[in-house]
Amino acid sequence: MEPGNDTQISEFLLLGFSEEPELQPLIFGLFLSMYLITVFGNLLIILATISDSHLHTPMYFFLSNLSFVDICFTSTTIPKMLWNIQTESKAITYEDCITQIYFFTLSAVLDIFLLTVMAYDRFVAICHPLHYTVIMNLRLCGLLVLVSWIMCILNSLLQSLMVLQLSFCTNLEIPHFFCELNQMVQLACSDTFINNMVMYFAAVLMGGGPFAGILYSYSKIVSCIRGISSAQGKYKAFSTCASHLSVVSLFYCTMLGVYLSSAATHSSHSSATASVMYTVVTPMLNPFIYSLRNKDIKRALKAFFVKETTKLS
Repeated sequence: MEPGNDTQISEFLLLGFSEEPELQPLIFGLFLSMYLITVFGNLLIILATISDSHLHTPMYFFLSNLSFVDICFTSTTIPKMLWNIQTESKAITYEDCITQIYFFTLSAVLDIFLLTVMAYDRFVAICHPLHYTVIMNLRLCGLLVLVSWIMCILNSLLQSLMVLQLSFCTNLEIPHFFCELNQMVQLACSDTFINNMVMYFAAVLMGGGPFAGILYSYSKIVSCIRGISSAQGKYKAFSTCASHLSVVSLFYCTMLGVYLSSAATHSSHSSATASVMYTVVTPMLNPFIYSLRNKDIKRALKAFFVKETTKLS
């Protein structure tokens, strides 16, 4: 098929969830609420880990990084969607679309890498407690986060540059609430074989590889917990990784559910609705999962607010 015109494209149209005018205020209010909760909740986690010296440990260092990435994750897509609803416009410029793909891919994969690093941290803490402080030193923690950032930046750059090589014809409607990589590739009227190969290879390498690492870490953790003689010791060991396991399960299960459901129904609108689970709901729930059962986070937040209240008075 001969490409239509790839140099004159100025914008795409994001179709979103519904074209019903009466539903737009409801969608706007719902997503604005979820976005504010996500940003506020994750900022609280970051403030707690920075303000309390007792939380200057590898686990909370990784958690604060995860919270920062989750804020970036939702900020990549939701504000633009809210702006389009408010202005009653579906347009997004070609440059903004590529930028959105870059930062969305970066945040999503970085989430996966940080969850993998956190799984390794829990493995060392439970299986090698006596050597924990030696193994998980400041240098290694910084290196793990730095390598994660570098690999994710390179992957996002590659994916974005591959999209820039595509030609687009007359169909410029994206049946999603943001510029999703797979949807963009499907819209192209030029050959997308290389794009698909790179995309699937990256998905296996950057998604499957870390997941295998998480499974390996937890297989070792379960083996170590089974070797603990007392029931109280087993409970204490498991409770230290319960929050992380909950977040991993939520993130991977929702993401897998999105692609399985979209493959089964072949509906792009169904895929857009389902993708809300891992793009919006999961980042929103992470602060609650990590703070509700975490006495250290609660104590740090309480101390922070008491200190700020005292300053104001």
